[in-house]
Amino acid sequence: MKMTDLEVQPEAIPFKLNGEEVTGYSNETILQTAKRYGIEIPHLCYKEGLRPDGNCRACVVEIKGERVLAPSCCRTPRAGMEVITNSERALHSQKMVLELLLSDMPQEQYTLNSELDQWARKLGVGKPRFAPRSRVAPDLSHPAMAVRLDACIQCTRCLRACREEQVNDVIGYAFRGDRSKIVFDFDDPMGASTCVACGECVQACPTGALMPAREVGLEQADKTVDSVCPYCGVGCLLTYHVKDNKILYVTGRDGPANHGRLCVKGRYGFDYVHHRQRLTKPLIRKPGVPKSADFVVDPEHWQEVFREATWEEALDLAAGKLRQIRDTHGKHALAGFGSAKGSNEEAYLFQKLVRTGFGSNNVDHCTRLCHASSVAALLEGIGSGAVSNQVSDVMKAEVVLVIGANPTVNHPVAATWIKNAAKRGVKLIVADPRRTELARYATYFLQFKPDTDVALLNAMMYTIVEEGLVNEDFIRQRTEGFEALKENVKGYSPEKMAPICGIPAETIREVARLYAKSKGSMILWGMGISQHVHGTDNARCLIALALMTGQVGRPGTGLHPLRGQNNVQGASDSGLIPMVFPDYQRVDDPQARARFEKLWGTSLDPKPGLTVVEIMNAILDGQIKGMYIMGENPAMSDPDLRHAREALAKLDWLVVQDIFLTETAYLADVVLPASAWPEKTGTVTNTDRMVQLGRRALDLPGDARQDLWIIQEMARRLGLDWHYEGPESGVQAVFEEMRKAMPSIAGITWERLERESSVTYPCEKEGDPGQPVVFTERFPTKTGRGRFVPADLVPAAERPDDEYPWVLITGRQLEHWHTGAMTRRASVLDAIEPEPVASLHPLDLDVLGVKPGEVITVETRRGRISLFTRAEESTPRGAVFIPFCFYEAAANLLTNPALDPYGKIPEFKYCAAKVLRGGEPPVHMSYGGGRALAVA
Repeated sequence: MKMTDLEVQPEAIPFKLNGEEVTGYSNETILQTAKRYGIEIPHLCYKEGLRPDGNCRACVVEIKGERVLAPSCCRTPRAGMEVITNSERALHSQKMVLELLLSDMPQEQYTLNSELDQWARKLGVGKPRFAPRSRVAPDLSHPAMAVRLDACIQCTRCLRACREEQVNDVIGYAFRGDRSKIVFDFDDPMGASTCVACGECVQACPTGALMPAREVGLEQADKTVDSVCPYCGVGCLLTYHVKDNKILYVTGRDGPANHGRLCVKGRYGFDYVHHRQRLTKPLIRKPGVPKSADFVVDPEHWQEVFREATWEEALDLAAGKLRQIRDTHGKHALAGFGSAKGSNEEAYLFQKLVRTGFGSNNVDHCTRLCHASSVAALLEGIGSGAVSNQVSDVMKAEVVLVIGANPTVNHPVAATWIKNAAKRGVKLIVADPRRTELARYATYFLQFKPDTDVALLNAMMYTIVEEGLVNEDFIRQRTEGFEALKENVKGYSPEKMAPICGIPAETIREVARLYAKSKGSMILWGMGISQHVHGTDNARCLIALALMTGQVGRPGTGLHPLRGQNNVQGASDSGLIPMVFPDYQRVDDPQARARFEKLWGTSLDPKPGLTVVEIMNAILDGQIKGMYIMGENPAMSDPDLRHAREALAKLDWLVVQDIFLTETAYLADVVLPASAWPEKTGTVTNTDRMVQLGRRALDLPGDARQDLWIIQEMARRLGLDWHYEGPESGVQAVFEEMRKAMPSIAGITWERLERESSVTYPCEKEGDPGQPVVFTERFPTKTGRGRFVPADLVPAAERPDDEYPWVLITGRQLEHWHTGAMTRRASVLDAIEPEPVASLHPLDLDVLGVKPGEVITVETRRGRISLFTRAEESTPRGAVFIPFCFYEAAANLLTNPALDPYGKIPEFKYCAAKVLRGGEPPVHMSYGGGRALAVA
């Protein structure tokens, strides 16, 4: 059953199907019942997961006592009904429909997987007797998809996939009679429409009228491999279609997080794997080639900086120098950055290497740059950094609050469930300084002033307390510290906070009442909450909202910080954090440390390690002299990039393990060529706490090696006696050790993952189903109670002034991911968004005298960049939004490294800036051409 079905027990309905007694159900159609019993009925407009439409009539069946044939895709069983699917009358009609549709097909074949052709063969329909319609010119305007409406049978599957499933509202059905056709927006070319290239229409099309633009429909795959999407934290299951060791195309799989849906990155973002700039041999920096923060990356001419080496030489040199630094300067002179882009097994093994091979806890990864403050607040307030409820619970809620997040860009498939919920009547509250796409579906859109989250949230809590809307039983039985919070919010009335946050007092009160009074309210948030110096305070307020109203511990309620990268949840769970071992067991807790010392057979450092930004500062202070970086790109992702690049350049020794010569790799002494996601087998954990299995689909290019193999070889050269035997560099053996180290996944076996692909944790005993909703009876704190932590107004570390009057906000684009190392080498994604852009309100552009597409220069106290402009009414007046994935106009050259004191996360979402008209246009860094190109 799809999760969008009402969760009620369906009624069993006995009826006859082709003379046999069968049992149908009230929530299924005759077609679905027949399929369960192995009876095939031809169908074209019907597709599992889409609303049945009944327009093609290929699935008609005969029902005893009824004068006309009935479409089985939209008729439900009735007790005592007698249905015949293969009567002479039904078969004649089915064949006639197929023949008429076939007559309109072009002579040219667009796909080998035409469902129309398949049904025609099954029913023995030969060459049509009717004249075909005139040829329709193809629409090849979109870089991802080809539109050839001469193959369209107007089944409207694409329309329903676009409007009802993805809720993008681009595809329509227009005109009348023989002029009727599928259109995009106002009959625009697809490439000029508002299409976001999710490709759901392509996956839905039964005839090839909509296909990938690269003519892959006529190529037969050698094999299909089921895996997981390697981009955002939603964790969509997908299938690679592979030929000659290349991915032809990708289709969505019916996984618990996506049910077949994908976004533009998950569907069209994989040819980076085959890019000519893939690292295929170990590289060693040439003697005398200096490192500098002012480097210019040129992977086409890497020979000027590096020379190729054998694995033996590269590994001996890489590990030998790190070992020498450890032995000479002490264990705290080394640090490691792991990756949220790889597998759980890689993250676990990497942090174990740092803790047992380097000897310290100086290990971190990108969670420090995205949700560290959320995790700090959650651990403090409810004892767990993971989500309480899964994204799909929005379908069970009455009210959903999305704050500081832009899911349609950062978590597109998760956004579809939120849009589906809103269309079904769930009250959606969207709160953000930028008007995101979700605002279109919101009951309330709160466009508060940047940096005023606490003012808005405390005003909501004031209302809930003042109007007696708190859940007193929940507070008394399951929380502590409420009186202190109650006292604190007395100074935050909506009337006082309205001028600060920019939301009318009465609107704040209405939203607070709506959230508090509903039977189920759920909060989802993103980095707009966390990436501030008061990010922990922002999250504390959200936790307090849920606790004071009892909106946690039940389906349709809870707290969900949307995870950014595909395995940021799993990497954190696996211990890739300086303060905790796997499963968030504190390194300064003697009992936890004793458990890991016994498991790993060594003594461990009791001192928490340094975080990402702290490590950079420690390098410049001379404390850290060597680093091992796997799959991270701090030379693009860290705040105040010049500072970060100066630190990396100052290191005595830097080893980088990656698939491309990234900005960080360009500063390395040794570069180790690693495996891309489709080239490895391993588990990842998505934002919903689902541990999911990714399977290897491709061979490694050249002499590149598996990341797990590289980590183990480095470990052995650091003096560790590791032996993880088995296929794929012992991935299963590593997973078995993780089960011993992490009670939360102890019940998940590798065999079960191979069978089910996805298992939700906590799953502590084998056979446990997993817990999609947690904190149902108690919180995993020492007292079992949730804790209220009051928050006061803390301004951003850097406010606008006369010299820097603008606010800079950074973030992601739909088509590009993180620092762009992969997506900017994916041809479709790079074609859609090839240039660095700054988004400003149209009225601000008018004031500046700048037209969209012209160049502006944005400057802060840390640097300046020039880039093209884009007019977007979603950006508030006085603010400029810049994505951080473009090397040629790197947004993080501008951002403020000021840290949240609790989560140690930088303030990416707010700093003072100036915007100037004009500037040197950024050099286009397209990866499709043949010239030397900079890495982004």
